[in-house]
Amino acid sequence: MPTPHKRAKSPIRFLPRVALGVALIAIPATAFAAASPSGSDAPATTTAAPAAVGLDDPAKKEIAMKLVSSAENSSLDWRAQYKYIEDIGDGRGYTAGIIGFCSGTGDMLDLVELYTERKPGNVLAKYLPALRNVDGSDSHEGLDPNYTKDWAKAAQDSEFKKAQNDERDRVYFNPAVNRGKSDGIGVLGQFIYYDAIVMHGDGGDSTSFSNIRKKALAKAKPPAQGGNEKAYLNAFLDARVWAMKQEEAHEDTSRVDTAQRVFVKKNNFNLNTPLDWKVYGESFHID
Repeated sequence: MPTPHKRAKSPIRFLPRVALGVALIAIPATAFAAASPSGSDAPATTTAAPAAVGLDDPAKKEIAMKLVSSAENSSLDWRAQYKYIEDIGDGRGYTAGIIGFCSGTGDMLDLVELYTERKPGNVLAKYLPALRNVDGSDSHEGLDPNYTKDWAKAAQDSEFKKAQNDERDRVYFNPAVNRGKSDGIGVLGQFIYYDAIVMHGDGGDSTSFSNIRKKALAKAKPPAQGGNEKAYLNAFLDARVWAMKQEEAHEDTSRVDTAQRVFVKKNNFNLNTPLDWKVYGESFHID
């Protein structure tokens, strides 16, 4: 993992086990009236347009997972990351799994609690007291020396993989997609939100996702407020780069500059393939 991602400074575990309270805003279907023949009494017919595809479309979600993995793990094989765990020296303790759950920010604790609810007596359950104690710090107390080995062992269990998927969706993916849809932005914009929440979390600090969005809204309106999508996404990315530069570990902003901005510049708001981008100087491609 060339550059570590960032989490909210306040523990994420205080978030409810729902999509951060963000309501899913339905996309209205557009009706097209078919004109009746001249002089005819036949009523006009209407045909609803298909609903717009969102990032939660399975094919688009797969793309999102690969894009994030390219930045987080220098690989498009995001499914190989269930077993990943290391301390990357960012002050958040152990970082692990498909989305970088951290022992110091509460989301790893939430994950292991969920796994234990579903499978009591699992190999990680014995670490719950230690995970509660180290939450909010970079400490490994009570976790070493076998936690990393046991994490890798747990990652062979389909139940643990499912728990990682579910927590990723609850804490990061679903809130990003729902917020993006309510702002009227397309698949690309929803991905840009998702990547920001993955790195910055959605806590109360100035560099959290919500505050990045506030900075963007001060510069441009999203489509739901009558704004231009491209202008708004660029404003959001400007705010994101500012947030990244507030921490030395994130001064390399290539995951924005040579990836997301490339897609915005090409007006690829639906995140259609093929896609070509670079992260930390390494090139990636999706057909």
